Amino acid sequence: NIASSCGDPCLLSTYWIVCLLQTMRVLEVLTLAIAAKTLDAFYLPGVAPRTFRYGDRVELKVNKMASIHTQMPYDYYALKFCKPRGGVQQAQENLGEFLSGDRIENSPYQLFMEQDQFCNILCMEIFKSHDVQAFKNIIKEEYHHNWIIDNLPAASILDSEQYITTTYAGGFPVGFMEGNRAYLFNHVNIIIEYHPLDDGSRVVGFYVEPFTVKHKFANGQTWDGEDIRTAPPLVTCDKSGPMVFESIGDKQEVKPGKVLFTYDVMWRASNVKWASRWDIYLSMDNAVPDKVHWFSIVNSMLIVVFLSVMIFMIMVRNLRRDISRYNRVLTEEEKNEEREESGWKLVHGDVFRPPAPYPMMFAVLCGTGVQLLCMGFATILFAAVGFLSPANRGSLVISVLVLYVMMGSMSGYSSARLYKTFKGKEWQKCTTYTAFLFPGFCFVLFLTFNMVLSSYGSTGAIPFMSLAALIALWFGISVPLVFLGAYFGYKQQPIEYPTKQANVIPRAIPEQPWYLSPWFTILVGGILPFGACFVEFFFILSSMWMNQYYYVFGFTLLVFLILITTCAEITVVLCYFHLCSEDYHWWWRSYLTSGSTALYVFLYSAIYFSRLEPDMWVTYLLYFGYMGMLSLSIFLVTGSVGFYSCLWFTKKIYGSIKVD
Repeated sequence: NIASSCGDPCLLSTYWIVCLLQTMRVLEVLTLAIAAKTLDAFYLPGVAPRTFRYGDRVELKVNKMASIHTQMPYDYYALKFCKPRGGVQQAQENLGEFLSGDRIENSPYQLFMEQDQFCNILCMEIFKSHDVQAFKNIIKEEYHHNWIIDNLPAASILDSEQYITTTYAGGFPVGFMEGNRAYLFNHVNIIIEYHPLDDGSRVVGFYVEPFTVKHKFANGQTWDGEDIRTAPPLVTCDKSGPMVFESIGDKQEVKPGKVLFTYDVMWRASNVKWASRWDIYLSMDNAVPDKVHWFSIVNSMLIVVFLSVMIFMIMVRNLRRDISRYNRVLTEEEKNEEREESGWKLVHGDVFRPPAPYPMMFAVLCGTGVQLLCMGFATILFAAVGFLSPANRGSLVISVLVLYVMMGSMSGYSSARLYKTFKGKEWQKCTTYTAFLFPGFCFVLFLTFNMVLSSYGSTGAIPFMSLAALIALWFGISVPLVFLGAYFGYKQQPIEYPTKQANVIPRAIPEQPWYLSPWFTILVGGILPFGACFVEFFFILSSMWMNQYYYVFGFTLLVFLILITTCAEITVVLCYFHLCSEDYHWWWRSYLTSGSTALYVFLYSAIYFSRLEPDMWVTYLLYFGYMGMLSLSIFLVTGSVGFYSCLWFTKKIYGSIKVD
C-alpha cells in the first residue's frame, strides 16, 4: 500500500522483489520439511515394517513346494496337508511372482505375538493309497516347504543324531527317505525372533524345526478329527515344553491311515533390528565369504590389465609406426622404386564394404544386442543401489521385463541407422524383424515350457491373465517403441566412414595362416571374457537353480563392466591382426568373436547341471531351454559390444591416414 500510494515505480518493484524472495524462502523451508518427512518415512514397495502388539495374530503363509532335482514347483495344498477352516485364499501376487512359480496362500496355523504354545494339534488327515503315492514321490524328489511370516522366509533347522544343521535358503523338507520307506515331517517347532520396541514388536527371524512323530493319544483314546477342542491329550508331546529330537519314539511313516499334524510356537527376543533382518539370509550365515567375490574381481581385473597392456605394447606402438609410415611423404628415389605397400592400409577401399552375407540380419542382431545391453546394465545398476530388494518378491523379474520393453526404442534406432548405413531400402522389414525375432523366439520357447508344466500341474505354469499381460507388454509397449526408434534412426544420416569404397570388385584376400582362420579366432576370442566372469557366474547359477539367495549386485556390476571391457579389447586386438593380414571381412567376425563367450557360458552351465542330480526329462528340457535362452542373450550383448568396438577402432585408424 505504501509503495502504491507514493507512486514510485522503483519502490514498487523493490517491494515485489522482497515479497518474492520471502515467498521463495517459505517455499524452500516447506520443501525441506516435506522432504525430511518423506525421507524419514520412505520405504521401498513391499518392504515396509509392520509392528505387532502383544497377543496380535501373526499370519503364517505357505508358498510353493520346490525341488532342485525337478525344477517343477507345486502348490502347497496339492498334497493332503491341513487346510484353513475358512478355505484356502491366495494372496495378491505380482507378475514377477507368477513367473517365478510362487503361490502364496493362507494356512491354519494360529500364532500370536509373544505367546508360546506347545503340543498344538493342527488337524488329522486320512491318507489313502493315492495320497501315499503322491507324498512318496514328493519326498523322494526332496521337495521343500517354503513358509513365510511377515514377508520373511522360513529358515530350516534339521536335527539328527550327530549334529544340527541350519540353512537359510530353500525352506525345509517335506520328509526324508530311509531305504524304501518314506517318513513325513508332521510336527514343526516354529521359532520366531522379534525385536521389541516402545509401541510393540517386529518380526526379525523365522525358523522351522521339523520332526517326524507317530502320535498316540493317552490311554489309547481315539479322535474323529472334527473339533480340535475335543481331542484327547497326546502322550507323544509335552504341553509344558517344545518337542526335542531325543524324546521321539516312533516315526511317522507315509502309509494309508490317519496322520496327526501338530506344532509348537516359541518366541525369542532379539537385538537384530528390522532393517538388518535379511542380512543373515543373504550371507547364509557367512557360508560364502566376500573373499570369494573379491577373488573373482581380482581375477577379472588381471585379465583386463593383461589385455590392456597387450593393446598398449602391440597395437599403440605398431599403429603409430604404421600411421607415420603411411603418411610420410615419399622421396623421389622411393617414388622411382615404386615401392609396394603392405598392411592394413591396402584394404582401405574394402574395409567398410557392407557385411556379407545377410546385412539386414546383422543390423537386427546388433539392435537387439543394444536393447539387451541397456536392459542388463540398468537392471544390475538398480539392484546394486538397493531398489530390487529380495523382500519384494518378483521385483527382479518385473524390472527385467519392464526395462526390456522400455529399451525397445534403442533397439529400433540402432538397427535402422545401421541398416541405412548399409544402403538398405526395406527398413520396415528390418524393424519388424527387430521387434519380433528375438522376443518371438523366447515367447514360443516359454509357451512350450508353460504347456509342459501345466500338464504336470506345476505352479511354474503361469495363469492365462499373466500370459495376457506379457503379450500386452510386448505388443502394447515394446513393438511401438521399436518402430518409433526405427523411425528416428532412419531419419538420421548414415554412419560416416573416413574412406570411400574404391573397388567395385572386392579385393582378393591372401591366404591366411592357421592361427588367423575365422573359426580359430572366433573360439579363442570368447575364452578371456568368460574367464573374467565365470566365478561370479557360478553364484548366479546357484541362485537360479539351487534356490540360493544372490544379493552382491555391486560385484555383479563390476564383473559386468569388466566383461564388456574384455570383449571390446579382445575383439579389437584380433581385428587388428586380421587387417594387418589384409583380411577386411571384420563385420561378422567381430560379432562372433566376442559373442563366442556365450558358447563357453552354455558349456559351463552343462557342467553345472550335474549338481542338480536330475532324474526327469522335464528337468533337462527346462534347464537347457532356459540356459540356451540366457546364452543367446549373452551372445547378442557381447557380440554387439565387439562389433561397435571394432567399428570405432576401424574408423579411428583409417581416419588417421592419408588415402589417395
